Amino acid sequence: MFTGCGTALVTPFQRDGSLDEAALRKLVRRQISAGVDFLVPCGTTGECPTLERQEYLRVIEVTLEEAKGKTPVLPGAGGYNTAEVAKTVRELQALGADGIVSVAPYYNKPTQEGLYQHYRAIAAASSLPVILYSIIGRTGVNIEPATVKRLSEIENIVGVKEASGNIPQMGQILSIVPKDFVVLSGDDALTLPLCSLGGHGIISVASNEIPVEMTKLAHLCLQGDFAGARAIHRKYLALMDVNFVETSPMPVKAALAIMGLIEPVWRLPLVPPKPETVARIQSVLESLGLVERAHAAVRN
Repeated sequence: MFTGCGTALVTPFQRDGSLDEAALRKLVRRQISAGVDFLVPCGTTGECPTLERQEYLRVIEVTLEEAKGKTPVLPGAGGYNTAEVAKTVRELQALGADGIVSVAPYYNKPTQEGLYQHYRAIAAASSLPVILYSIIGRTGVNIEPATVKRLSEIENIVGVKEASGNIPQMGQILSIVPKDFVVLSGDDALTLPLCSLGGHGIISVASNEIPVEMTKLAHLCLQGDFAGARAIHRKYLALMDVNFVETSPMPVKAALAIMGLIEPVWRLPLVPPKPETVARIQSVLESLGLVERAHAAVRN
């Protein structure tokens, strides 16, 4: 269910800072029309920490309504309070989510045993499939391969989003987990190398902008067509890079605003990218023809 390309959806806001539900629906429809394999609302890219509880649940409800059971929905549900995360997971199961992706606890920096017990408790809270999310650069703690292997033995822990940036670690995980345990890249630019090691796809930021292309890239990798995947990778590498030239999701939201898909609004502590960054983003988008294409699609 969670192989190929999943989009880490941005959360659009109106000019007054409130949730832009109409824009969200359009974004989700655009993703589904593009053929993405699954949708990931309310992750880091969705500015989840800034969403009030009812907003968080509403974003997921809207995504589920638009997906209509045809495109799996894998909301973000993580945090450093295990009991609170477990409560959230139960709510998401009641809403009809297809699974969750759960970032490692940040700030309190648990040990490997603490991570194991944290995820074990989350998995026990519902029957939903759980995807681990390892991103030491944001959380300060790494889910080590041995811990991933232990967790893979729990029936409804079905995969890991690997965003450590450590390719040898990814390779080690793939060598010790069951073959059906899904290992996804958390970095667009590492989709191809991870898949070449046996990985299963990407939870993508760039697919907010180019859902068709990122889905094709993931599918070509899974089909073993690495020459075709390399061509897409090389063409869009500048976009993958510029999405992280400042803290994500600042650049990707700026890009989507330039493309006419959302308002250029972020919630503190995130702020608009610097003017020179916006100019760089626009240059990359225009070089790829994405601004003209997006505006034409909106007109039609």
